[in-house]
Amino acid sequence: SAASDVYKRQTHGFILQAIVEKTEQEALRQDFNETANQRYADIVASGETIPWQEMRRYLEQSMEGKRPARPAARKLAP
Repeated sequence: SAASDVYKRQTHGFILQAIVEKTEQEALRQDFNETANQRYADIVASGETIPWQEMRRYLEQSMEGKRPARPAARKLAP
């Protein structure tokens, strides 16, 4: 019947949409991991980083509309 055909098409559409969403999520996850790995490699290569407390304060003040001085990167402590 026509109603059965519509149901089958809708079900098929939901399945295809789920596949598309999972594929997009996986692509985003891969991009995230690649970015994280590159940033970590940069930290290892330079030996410099910004302490989280300083970066957080900088970001919070920026969100409040202030113009805080950008924190300076420093060598990692051994």
